[in-house]
Amino acid sequence: MKQYNVGVIGATGMVGQRFITLLENHPWFNLVALAASARSAGKTYEEAIGSRWLMKTPMPESVKKMVVLDAANVEEVAAKVDFVFCAVNMKKDEIKALEEAYAKAECPVVSNNSAHRFTPDVPMVVPEINADHIEIIPAQRKRLGTKRGFVAVKSNCSLQSYVPALHPLRKYGISDVLVCTYQAISGAGKTFETFPDILDNVIPYIGGEEEKSEQEPLKLWGHIEGDKIVSANSPRFTAQCLRVPVSDGHMGAVFVRFEHKPSKEEILQAWKEFHGPAQDLNLPSAPKQFLHYFEENDRPQPKLDRMLENGMAVSIGRLREDTQYDYKFVCLSHNTLRGAAGGAVLLAELLAAKGYFD
Repeated sequence: MKQYNVGVIGATGMVGQRFITLLENHPWFNLVALAASARSAGKTYEEAIGSRWLMKTPMPESVKKMVVLDAANVEEVAAKVDFVFCAVNMKKDEIKALEEAYAKAECPVVSNNSAHRFTPDVPMVVPEINADHIEIIPAQRKRLGTKRGFVAVKSNCSLQSYVPALHPLRKYGISDVLVCTYQAISGAGKTFETFPDILDNVIPYIGGEEEKSEQEPLKLWGHIEGDKIVSANSPRFTAQCLRVPVSDGHMGAVFVRFEHKPSKEEILQAWKEFHGPAQDLNLPSAPKQFLHYFEENDRPQPKLDRMLENGMAVSIGRLREDTQYDYKFVCLSHNTLRGAAGGAVLLAELLAAKGYFD
């Protein structure tokens, strides 16, 4: 695979920092540009971050002296890279405009942000689930008037725990899903030091999260029709999302009803055998075994299992029949790895393998 020069826009935030750690020794992607808001521009990355380095591993030496660029200077940043990762903290309409400006500057954007998730010709991709949605990119390029530029996004971080577990069960006709997510504080860009209110507490509301949890799976399971992606019209989803005092790792408690109820053995076999294009293409960040089932009654647990396969696998446990739905189970994924920066890096690897950056 050829090497690509890449940039990170929003490099000073928590997800931006996670991108930097993932790109440090990446076999395909060479990190050459960091961009952030005007207040960080002109400083070295080390100066811009100060005491706000939030990762458990040290800041890579390779970025410490890199001068941060102003993300608003689109042409300057775009000239240095083959594509960018985007994880900015701005209003949704500002993010949309910024990402399209990069695309129109012929700089592809792989975004962690939610702003473009429901733009009809922007693929929102989990590589194991709907890799074929990247085939909408030529239609998007036509709309934008670009040759290389486009925007592709990853889905919401909480979806990454339960949608992969449901996906191989769709052959049994999933009709209804109830999910309660228990979401780590890093999903809000927080640590225990910066979020004292969460200690000894659970907050039963995360703005916009329940709508995303109910609607985004249907886009993932949708199909391309002409110049847009049309969402699936089933199954019916209902969700509640809670913030819990956990540093990393989103857990989902899932209840599911089928049109053709499978046996427990059939479900376990479907999970064990499941693989997708990320595994088939042997992408560098892909987990070898995407879905892991734990037989123990007290697993998975964020503290024990979030780093499974470098934080890129999904853990499942407690599959059993339910009194109102057909089955219930719990699942877990690392929200800033599989759910955020890692998922975006995996999407970029898929796009690179399929030639969309050339």
